[in-house]
Amino acid sequence: MYDGPPLPEDITGRELDRGIAAQLKGLPEKLAARVARHLAAAGMLIDEDPETAYQHTLAARARASRIAIVREAVGESAYAAGHYAEALSELRAAKRMNGATDYLPIMADCHRALGQPEQALKLAKSPSVANFAPEAKAEMTLVEAGARRDMGQLDAALRTLELAPLQSKSRGTWVVRLRYAYADTLEAAGRESDALAWFHRTHAIDSNEITDSAARAELLEKRMD
Repeated sequence: MYDGPPLPEDITGRELDRGIAAQLKGLPEKLAARVARHLAAAGMLIDEDPETAYQHTLAARARASRIAIVREAVGESAYAAGHYAEALSELRAAKRMNGATDYLPIMADCHRALGQPEQALKLAKSPSVANFAPEAKAEMTLVEAGARRDMGQLDAALRTLELAPLQSKSRGTWVVRLRYAYADTLEAAGRESDALAWFHRTHAIDSNEITDSAARAELLEKRMD
C-alpha cells in the first residue's frame, strides 16, 4: 500500500472541514485518522506544492478508495499538479459516487488541456450548469470560451463571454476573470479599441491584481499611438 510523503507531525487531521471529516466516519478510527491527516496535508500544500499534495491524496486513496470526498481530493490535486487525465478519471469516479456536478468546470478544463475541446463544450452544455452559483457558472463560461478559441472560433468565444454578466456590480474574482478573458479575446480578434476599454474595466475592479490588465492596457495604448 502506498504510504505517500511523510506526514508533518503538527498535522492531526482535525484541520479538516467538519463535513469532510463526517464522510470518513465509516472507516475504522485509526484508518480514518490517517486518511484525514493525508487530506489535511494535501489541503495545506495544494497551492505551493501541488505535486506533493497529489501524492498525499494518493496515499489517502490507497486506504479509502470508496469514499467520494477522497476521490474528489485526488482529482483536484491531480488537476493542480497538471495530471489532467488522472484528474478527469478521479472526478468522474467522485461524480459517480455522489452525483455532484460541482466538478464539471474542472472536468471540462481537463478535456481542454488534453486537446479535447469538443468534449469540454459537451460538458459546458450540461443542463445542471443553469443551476450553478454565479462563480461556478463563470468558471464554466471561461472554459467554454477557451475551448472555442482552441478550435479557432474567436467569434463564438466572444459570443459566449457576451452572454456572461460582464457588467455585474460584483467585484468578485469571477467578474475580474470574465472581463479579462473578454478583453483578451477582443484583442485576439483584432478589436483593439474595444479590448483596451475592457482591460481598463478589468483593472478598475481588480483590487487584488490577479490579472495584468493594467500592463496589457498600457501595451495596447502604446501600440495604438
